Amino acid sequence: MVFFFNSNVVSPPLEIFMGADKYENEELIRWGWPEDVWFHVHNYSSAHVYLRLRNGQTIDDIPSSVLEDAAQLCKANSIQGNKINNIDVVYTMWENLKKTQGMEPGQVAYHNDNLVRKIRIEKRVNEIVNRLNKTKTEHHPDFRAEREARDAEEREEKKRILRKQKEKMKEEEKKKLEEAELRNYKSLLTAEKMTTNYDDGNDSDDFM
Repeated sequence: MVFFFNSNVVSPPLEIFMGADKYENEELIRWGWPEDVWFHVHNYSSAHVYLRLRNGQTIDDIPSSVLEDAAQLCKANSIQGNKINNIDVVYTMWENLKKTQGMEPGQVAYHNDNLVRKIRIEKRVNEIVNRLNKTKTEHHPDFRAEREARDAEEREEKKRILRKQKEKMKEEEKKKLEEAELRNYKSLLTAEKMTTNYDDGNDSDDFM
């Protein structure tokens, strides 16, 4: 089971979600999307919270209010972290998460530590947590099927873009060919104008 929340501090709202347990978290780690940003309380056990970015959006574009929503949700769903002030919540893109052999379900490492960021949470803000909980819904998604559908859609979009690029190149080549033919035609007309005619072909030197 996965819990979904709406971060409605922006319009349209951004989707935040988290697994109900470590096994759901394992599925999210395995079948996450490249558009997903992963959040976790630093140095404490907590929920794995994900924020799904929009197309074209990057981790640098996330509004501070949305970061606060995701981080507060992490803190509220950490047994130890929820009781402590001034904690750090780490976040990084899903693609930076790394699983190695022998890791427990839900346990992760990073491919690149330099791509991991932190946000400091001074204390739990109940107004934020309560607002998010009012949007909470429960789903039982097929993680693999959703990821495969997403990848298939991306492949089709890439094919569509490639077709448009090829069509554009053909149009440009056709235009260049037409322009070249037009230049040759104009050059031929100019050459014909330079031809001299002598008395309609009569060039006799006889005198009366």
